[in-house]
Amino acid sequence: MPQVSNDAQGSSQEGLNAPNGFPPQGTSAISTKEPRAGAGVTFAHQDDLPRLPIPDLEVTSSRYLDALKPLQSAREHEDTEAAVKDFVRKDGPELQDRLRKYATGKSSYIEEFSVVLNLNPFFLLEDDPTPARNDQVTRAASLVVSALAFARAIRKEELPPDMLRGQPLDMYQYSRIFGTSRIPTENGCVIGQDPAAKHLVVLCRGQFYWFDVLDDNSDTIMAEKDIALNLRVIVEDAEKTPVQDAARGALGVLSTENRKIWADLRDILTSEEGSNNSDCLGIVDRALFILCLDDTEPGTTHDLCTNMLCGTNIIEKGVQVGTCMNRWYDKLQIIVCKNGSAGINFEHTGVDGHTVLRMASDVYTDTILRFARTINGRAPSLWASSSPDPSKRDPESFGDVTTTPHKLEWDMLPELRTALRFAETRLADLIQQNEFRTLEFVGYGKNFITSMGLSPDAFVQMAFQAGYYGLYGRLECTYEPAMTKIFLHGRTEAIRTVTAECVEFVRTFWAENPAEKKVEALRKACQKHTAVTKECAKALGQDRHLYALYCVWQRAVDANGVEPSSNGDDDVANGDGSSSVGVGEPSEQTTNGKRQSSARSIPAIFADAGWAKLNTTILSTSNCGNPSLRHFGFGPTSSDGFGIGYIIKEDSISICASSKHRQTKRYMDALESYFNEMRRLLRQVQQRRGARGAVNVSRAREVESEERMSASKSSGRLNRGRMIDTDASKRSVDNLTDEAVELYEDDDGLGGYGFFDAGQLLQALSVRSPSSARLNTSSPSANSLSSSANNPTAVPPLPTSTHHGNVVSSSPTTSADNTVDGKSNDPHDIGDDRHGESAHQEKLGIDGDAAVVEGDVDGASVPASSSRRGVVGKKLTLSDY
Repeated sequence: MPQVSNDAQGSSQEGLNAPNGFPPQGTSAISTKEPRAGAGVTFAHQDDLPRLPIPDLEVTSSRYLDALKPLQSAREHEDTEAAVKDFVRKDGPELQDRLRKYATGKSSYIEEFSVVLNLNPFFLLEDDPTPARNDQVTRAASLVVSALAFARAIRKEELPPDMLRGQPLDMYQYSRIFGTSRIPTENGCVIGQDPAAKHLVVLCRGQFYWFDVLDDNSDTIMAEKDIALNLRVIVEDAEKTPVQDAARGALGVLSTENRKIWADLRDILTSEEGSNNSDCLGIVDRALFILCLDDTEPGTTHDLCTNMLCGTNIIEKGVQVGTCMNRWYDKLQIIVCKNGSAGINFEHTGVDGHTVLRMASDVYTDTILRFARTINGRAPSLWASSSPDPSKRDPESFGDVTTTPHKLEWDMLPELRTALRFAETRLADLIQQNEFRTLEFVGYGKNFITSMGLSPDAFVQMAFQAGYYGLYGRLECTYEPAMTKIFLHGRTEAIRTVTAECVEFVRTFWAENPAEKKVEALRKACQKHTAVTKECAKALGQDRHLYALYCVWQRAVDANGVEPSSNGDDDVANGDGSSSVGVGEPSEQTTNGKRQSSARSIPAIFADAGWAKLNTTILSTSNCGNPSLRHFGFGPTSSDGFGIGYIIKEDSISICASSKHRQTKRYMDALESYFNEMRRLLRQVQQRRGARGAVNVSRAREVESEERMSASKSSGRLNRGRMIDTDASKRSVDNLTDEAVELYEDDDGLGGYGFFDAGQLLQALSVRSPSSARLNTSSPSANSLSSSANNPTAVPPLPTSTHHGNVVSSSPTTSADNTVDGKSNDPHDIGDDRHGESAHQEKLGIDGDAAVVEGDVDGASVPASSSRRGVVGKKLTLSDY
């Protein structure tokens, strides 16, 4: 089994052995070692960040009651009040004191307590604005080059830190994006990392390939055209194997299995140190990331989203040949379809979605800027420095690298063949049990909502409630993450959308009431949601604090050597039943609404049904905004719930919803109807109040409105011509009043996610044809405080690889072989690697996941091998290309 390394020198101890994912007494399951801040800027503010505060027990209890009251009957709430009162009087103070002592000297009181959800979120990127570049290999090579530039900027500490209104945010997670893997063990999942990883793994038709892309200095060793050449060779080679035969050896599907089963299978793969299977697994685990080249062209948006989340489910001749077999869910994956459509599926145990969103944005922006520099060499760059041109370097300077792709050929033992078959049928069931639908509402977006004096995120959250109530006649527990990365190792806090004001609005909206009353109720509900969000962003919510108290109690029970309580949270934290695929089996959080234990009596608050209700999320929502994204989403977190990812753009709203066949399309239709109806009501109220009462109309326009029917006799001018409509929904943010602008900017710094400027994308595109205008790039704005992730329990080093396999002679092995006079001779090359001033923005767009409770992790440094690496896998021939 992998071991835990606690320092950069590679000293290790045995992996975590404690039950329920908690470390043995006196030890730490997670290293809290900070990335060493050198002369760079990336981690320069880490030492200045405040630690996450532990809220007051009575204040948390009061917030807990407030969050539950709208969801309970009067009798249920009385029971919960009694349980909370008992908790505050008896067990609460003792647990609070234990938590404070436990947190002493730690970066965060919550990061070692985690709930690892069984799903991976996805981002669907916008297409490349140049149609000719939406070829699969061309797009994939471009994304790889930009991803490597992002990785280099992190390693060299040149990536500008995330900022929110001038305040630096925690950057710890950026050191955990690349070269990491979620590794299942018998005691829960852990994160392993190779901080010096320099190779890429490519999946094509379920077959594994790899080649090096960085040198020991984290500089790229291959030009884009050389990477494209490798990818074309890989696609050609993968097509030689019949798809049914390839599927029978597609071991990536095992990463979707129950975590304990997957842990046992990994033991089989690594049972013999230095074996072919052990080395192949090490190659995958240690890779920078996975590139998935999918043999599919989804025809609709929701099919695209499904493919990015969990892959397709296609049976031919009794064999699974869908793209669900072309995944490795324990790592960051960049997915590219045959038509060039691309997305990112990420394992978020170690990173929040906000962190991956920054990566997605910068990667997408860099692909555009690099193309722009082929047109105008003075086009800006996101990076402070760039890798030396590989074609102009001495190949010997690359060091011990392998640039020719090699195919990993696993030894398919009988146990693996059987396990693969059952894992595939289980995954196919999960995919079939879920459905995905998208809504791209183009009637209006952020501009119109803020012009009405409303918070965009709160406005959309109320839409979810009104739409659900219209279908089912009730409100359910709703979750939205608020980011707390203003604190050291901060993750998220849970925003509970359903408040008394929300209930009043929904009931008012669906009753026979005048438009003014409905709009006023909406305004109050949005104001309350905004207030709750601000509190959560300050880490003053109730969910994380109470969960930490529960974990402290459970830890004490475990330390006394008794059986742990039977609750779903612990099962999930252990990874007992969770898989990484985006449509995993939602884990129930309680047993018949009660917590059970053979130990001393469980604290009343955790035994009360209210605790189960608040931890069973029916509407799991997350707001993620960025011009580089078309959609993002995730699977439902409960068996009868919805998973809802949404993006509030300037003049549109994009929503991707999933459920286990709970009339998802009908719910999307209900939301669209609500958006249209609310626009009608808002305009109606605005018209009745008159132009002067509108929050976004200037005095000059009021005067114009009053006099527009008559000629301006005093000036001698006549008001000839048709007056152009100035609909608020199409109005730029530049025309908003101070009040509306404040809402526009303030919303981005709150719950959910807003835009952040994608570098100087608009400037770069100005040198191109007008067709690129459809990118809908936005002006810089502050961003939201929402995100999510999951937390492992220990950090093992990944095994170093040795070299196996049949080596076949090939032609070019370095990028220098594919150049003439230092310039590319490949028609797919898009230009040199020149970089200008950094165009990185300060304002940050925040994304979110579906996690309910989150922590943080640390990875262990893996010492570089002292000997020259061998090459694992069959070497592919490049001479024909």
